[in-house]
Amino acid sequence: MVRVGFFSAALLAAAVAFAGWSVGQGVERFRVADRSVTVKGLAEMDVKSDFAVWTLGFRRGGDDFAELQQRLAGDRQAVVAFLREQGFDEAEIEVRPLQVQDLLAREWGSQEVALRFNGQGQVLVKTARVDAVAAAANALDPLIQAGVQLDSESGGATGPRYQLRGFNELKPVLLQQATANAREQATRFADDAGARLGELRNANQGVIRVIDDDGSDMESGRTIGKRLRVVSTFQYALD
Repeated sequence: MVRVGFFSAALLAAAVAFAGWSVGQGVERFRVADRSVTVKGLAEMDVKSDFAVWTLGFRRGGDDFAELQQRLAGDRQAVVAFLREQGFDEAEIEVRPLQVQDLLAREWGSQEVALRFNGQGQVLVKTARVDAVAAAANALDPLIQAGVQLDSESGGATGPRYQLRGFNELKPVLLQQATANAREQATRFADDAGARLGELRNANQGVIRVIDDDGSDMESGRTIGKRLRVVSTFQYALD
């Protein structure tokens, strides 16, 4: 009984002294009654995207349907030729069908339009060669100089989207780091309390977030670099 009382008193004293430090170190709560400590383990990992999807949209307007289609087809050929000059092969390039809308055929809207027909097309690049996509996205001047009107609304002028498809392969490493971080904090707390860290009673993996590595707190798909972040919660017994 004396040993138990001494343990509880020592633990309570250590908890009070430890409270200020624990706020910034991930110790979430400690309970004297059941001799346990709950900690949060933080892990972050900077990684590189492993896949890119780049939509080059283009559009034109006109009053002659056949002429508009011909010009759109020329724009599509110019985009495909540009991509092949940038080193992309046929398997990485996806050509979408052209679309032409007759604005006077709509059941709604004004019948007074500057140009009767509105046409657009898309060429997609899908590849694991993210560096090649980034380089090509910064070399669009020849297309613009050739008169191709890149369409920002369909993604033509807004840049590629970078993805992390190998996420599941990185997940175990990240969780292992979070677990190690939490155990280190729990061990430090137990040492300061004059106790010994016991068995793991409960664990909550938490949500692994993928965010841009540009300092933002979201994932937009615009950056090649990604940051993985997870905060896991663990409860340990104190012996």
